[in-house]
Amino acid sequence: MLLRRDRAMIAVLIMLDVAFHAGRAGTVSAADIAERAGLARRGIEPLLQTLSRSALLESVRGPRGGYRLGRPRRDIRLSDIVETAVSDDGGSEDGPIGDLFGRVVEPAWKELDDALRARLQELTLDDMVRRAENAGLRRPLAEPISFSI
Repeated sequence: MLLRRDRAMIAVLIMLDVAFHAGRAGTVSAADIAERAGLARRGIEPLLQTLSRSALLESVRGPRGGYRLGRPRRDIRLSDIVETAVSDDGGSEDGPIGDLFGRVVEPAWKELDDALRARLQELTLDDMVRRAENAGLRRPLAEPISFSI
C-alpha cells in the first residue's frame, strides 16, 4: 500500500530536490539533500542507491560529484519514483486481521490506493518543479562563467 509510506515521500522529496537544485547539468551532494530535507545523510543513502540502481538518478563521482537526474524530469513520473522506493522497502506484511479489516477496511484502503496510483501516474517531476516555483521557491542561480586569459 502506498498510503502513508514515509520511504515513498522521502524518495519523491529527494528526486524533487535534485531536479530543483541541480538544474540541467549540475549535481547535488547527498549531504546537501539531507540538510535541506532535515534528514540524516546516512538515513537517505540507501534510498539514493536504490534510485541510482533504477536509473532515476545518476551518481557522479569526483570533486564535483553528487547526484543528477537519470533522464529528463518531464519523463519521470511520480509513480516511477514511488514504485522504486516501495519495491525495495521489504515492508512487513504483519498487520491487522479480522472480519472488519478484511471485509471493510482493506477493500476501502485498496480503492484509495488505486486512486493514488492513478494520480501518481499523471504527475511528473517537471510538474512538481513547477509547483515549487509557483509556491515562491527560488531555484539556485547557475554558477557564473569564469575563465582566465
